[in-house]
Amino acid sequence: MHKSRRQIVNRIFEFTGISVVALNLLVFFAAYRPLGIKVSGQARSHAELRQTVRNQQARIELLRKFEAAMPQTGKRLEDFTSNRTPSRREGFSMAAHVIHELANASGVKVSTLQYRLDSEHHDPLKRLELEISAQGSYRGLLKFSHALETANDFILVRDFILAPADQNGGLGLRLDADLYLTP
Repeated sequence: MHKSRRQIVNRIFEFTGISVVALNLLVFFAAYRPLGIKVSGQARSHAELRQTVRNQQARIELLRKFEAAMPQTGKRLEDFTSNRTPSRREGFSMAAHVIHELANASGVKVSTLQYRLDSEHHDPLKRLELEISAQGSYRGLLKFSHALETANDFILVRDFILAPADQNGGLGLRLDADLYLTP
């Protein structure tokens, strides 16, 4: 009988051990693992939110810099439109004056000058399209186009074509440009 008591006690310990292991597995799969998944998900969510906050703070700083620069930007824009872009009424005569003045300074002869007010684009500034044909030396034509591009007025050179002008070895220039005007 002594042996059977020992067997009973061993079986009780075995059953208790197996029950403890089963209970641990049940707690692990039923509570600990889902809780760990939720915690890691919340940690990722927290890290993403912190990064979003950092990005928003950097954006706020940038916007504050823009806001601080706004009065100066407004003054610069007003200065630009008043000093660099002529009014629509003055644009045609001013364009002709600037082009002929630059051509004379470069030693180039302007043969044709055509204007066309661009009505297709609805930008804050109006465009006066210029088509210029000129003849002269290579150096003079380059000097003329460079002077036109770097003039004080807001002129943008769009197209630049050099071709032989006549049989005497002269060069011709066809230049398309836009002069921006205030409405």
